[in-house]
Amino acid sequence: MELRQLRYFVAVAEELHFRRAAERLFISTPTLSQQIRSVEREVGGPLLIRGNHGVELTAAGEVLLKTARNVLEAADIALRETRAATQPSTEAFRLGIVNGAPAWLPGRIEALLKARRPGVRVVLTTGTSSEQARFLDREEVDLAVVRLPVRLSDHLTHTPVADEELGIVMSRRNPLAAAGFVEIGRIRDHELILFARDAAPEVHDAILAQLRERGATVVLSDSAMSHAQMLQLLPLRPEAIGLGSSRTASVPGLVWRPLRPRPLLVTYAAAWRAGTRNPLLHTMADAFSGGLRLSSE
Repeated sequence: MELRQLRYFVAVAEELHFRRAAERLFISTPTLSQQIRSVEREVGGPLLIRGNHGVELTAAGEVLLKTARNVLEAADIALRETRAATQPSTEAFRLGIVNGAPAWLPGRIEALLKARRPGVRVVLTTGTSSEQARFLDREEVDLAVVRLPVRLSDHLTHTPVADEELGIVMSRRNPLAAAGFVEIGRIRDHELILFARDAAPEVHDAILAQLRERGATVVLSDSAMSHAQMLQLLPLRPEAIGLGSSRTASVPGLVWRPLRPRPLLVTYAAAWRAGTRNPLLHTMADAFSGGLRLSSE
């Protein structure tokens, strides 16, 4: 089994959809399907249950997903360290990006870095906000973009750098989809599907608090799932709603509507080690601490 095939499998397992995984990998869907079948033949059984609206992991698929992530992480570390040893003259800046951050955000930060040091090579590492905090603790990244609120060690500092509006994501058949926006009071009649609180307890609680501060009565679903799983389910559940950015409007069968009268925001922050000696990081930290805010424009 090749590393390339493991990356393909992980992409499908995380997206739970062949087309979206293929777009993420920049390959065709038939090629991706062929490679997954090859992996299944090699392991001797099915890893995915294919359906009309996506895929689910089998028990064997869950085992391979955990192992594959560990293998790919080890391979990435080996490659990164080897490149550093063979290219000592190339300055690298290790940037951590929280999963699900808008695509323009790492690009804006990289542009700021290169404006200050044109020859810098930016190395990206993705993960949850909690994982990014651990990467900083272990000095595996220089700067991390996390989603607020998040619990950080005392020796880490952070400052907000960007906001993203969250709105209502729902099936096109949902009655709320008929209008151009959703009045906050109307969500009480719809089951709200969120990610599991254990995945990011601070963010989970902050989102619910924002909704309630705006006067919403929240009917929280007993079904907790990842963002990708929610997007799979909502087309089949016209009575349910989820939260997401306007980027979700491109998902077939779904629509996105802003909340009114007050928008719901999620805030991203740059975090770093307070005692860092990295001169490039110092210039970035000074810029962010001075109130610099990033946007998609």
